[in-house]
Amino acid sequence: MPGPGERQATSYKLDSLLCGTAEQWSSHLPAPASAQTMPVEEFVAGWISGALGLVMGYPFDTVKVRLQTQNAYRGIVDCMVKIYRHESAYALAPFDLIKVRLQNQTESRVRLGSPPPRYRGPVHCAATILREEGPRGLFRGSGALMLRDTPTLGLYFITYEGLCYQYTPTGQQPSSTTVLVAGGFAGIASWVTATPFDVVKARLQMGGVQQRAYAGMRDCIVTSFRREGLAVFFRGFTINSARAFPVNAVTFLSYESLLRMWG
Repeated sequence: MPGPGERQATSYKLDSLLCGTAEQWSSHLPAPASAQTMPVEEFVAGWISGALGLVMGYPFDTVKVRLQTQNAYRGIVDCMVKIYRHESAYALAPFDLIKVRLQNQTESRVRLGSPPPRYRGPVHCAATILREEGPRGLFRGSGALMLRDTPTLGLYFITYEGLCYQYTPTGQQPSSTTVLVAGGFAGIASWVTATPFDVVKARLQMGGVQQRAYAGMRDCIVTSFRREGLAVFFRGFTINSARAFPVNAVTFLSYESLLRMWG
C-alpha cells in the first residue's frame, strides 16, 4: 500500500493531466506506433492496397448482401448473372458508347495543322452526342450489348466450373494454378459468342459519326455480311482473347481467394 507521500504525488500527476493543456496532456502519452515505426512508403502502400481491396471486394459484397437479404437467387453465380443481366446493360451502355467513340478518334493531337479531335474528353463526348443525336444516341448498340453479354456469361461460368471440376481431385479445393488457367480459358471461351455481337455493337455505336447509320441491329448484320462476309463478325477475336486470358485469370483467382478468406 502506498504511503501518504506517494498518494499525494500520484494525485498531483492526475490533477495536472486533467487540468493541463492539450499539449501537456499529449506529452504524457506514447507516440503513435505509425509515427514511430511506419515509413511513409509503407503507409502509402497500405493505403493503396486497401483502396484496391475495397474496389475488388465491393462487387462481391453486393452479391453477399443480396444473398443474405433476398430469396430470389439460387446461389452466387445465379445472383451475379441476374444482377449483371437486369441492372448493368442499359446502365453501362452510354459509358460503353463514349469509350468506343473516344477510342475511334484518329485525329492527331501533336502534329501542327491537323484538325482538332472531335471529342475533347468523355464529358464533351457525351454532351456532343446529346446535342447532335439526342438522348437515344447515348444508347446506340445497347440491344447488341445485351445480346453480347447474356449468353456470354453462361458460357463463361460453365467453362470455368467445368475446367475446375476436371482438374481438381474429389473433395479438394482447386489450386491457384487451376483457377488461373480455368479463368483464363473461360475468358477466351466467352469471346467466341461475344465477338459477333461486339462487332455489331461497335458498328451501331459508330454509325452516327461515320454517316453509316443502320436501320437497326438486323440491318447492321445483313449489310455487314453482304459487304464483308462471315469473317467480319470475328474481327478482334484474337486481341480480345489475348486480353481476356490474363484479365479473367486474375479475376477468378481474386474471387476464389476472397471467398476462402470470408469463409
